[in-house]
Amino acid sequence: MSSTRDIDNLIEMMAKLPGLGPRSARRAVLHLIRKQALLLTPLADLMQTVAATARECLNCGNVGTSDICDICVSEKRANSELCVVEDVSDLWAMERAGVFKGRYHVLGGTLSALDAIGPDELRIPRLIDRVQTENITEVILALNATIDGQTTAHYIADQLEGQVKLTSLAQGVPIGGELDYLDDGTITAALNARKAL
Repeated sequence: MSSTRDIDNLIEMMAKLPGLGPRSARRAVLHLIRKQALLLTPLADLMQTVAATARECLNCGNVGTSDICDICVSEKRANSELCVVEDVSDLWAMERAGVFKGRYHVLGGTLSALDAIGPDELRIPRLIDRVQTENITEVILALNATIDGQTTAHYIADQLEGQVKLTSLAQGVPIGGELDYLDDGTITAALNARKAL
């Protein structure tokens, strides 16, 4: 039996994280072990806490520690504007820019015939329900400028046509770009220059 089996297992698990391969995971684990009291133990405690408390917001799909996230319950948010994003990382990118003061709706991905992802696999029915029940006056489609993102935007626009003002992000988001990788200025320019679909 190997005396480093647990460490090897940790390296394998870390290597499954986005942006980390086996070498990077090995370096990260060795660094954590060297700084055990300062990093490893607090990280392990926080991971255990987050594993026990993290959940999706029942309303919008954001991630938090309560059934309804802080954004959805905030009285400072505009109730009439709803920004639709693909994933939580996109929501966080929009929040990082600090420009949008409305509410969000996280789809959980995009439509993809190749991957058998249809509207029911995403949170599109919940979006349509929210538009009809929450007095939404504008839906901003802040989807990634990819083929699947644009296909999803067109599908949502067709479903909501005539029910609400539909806009999408404009200048600043490059074709093939993803919100999580854009700087705050680009997100701000794109949100301010949104246009009707």
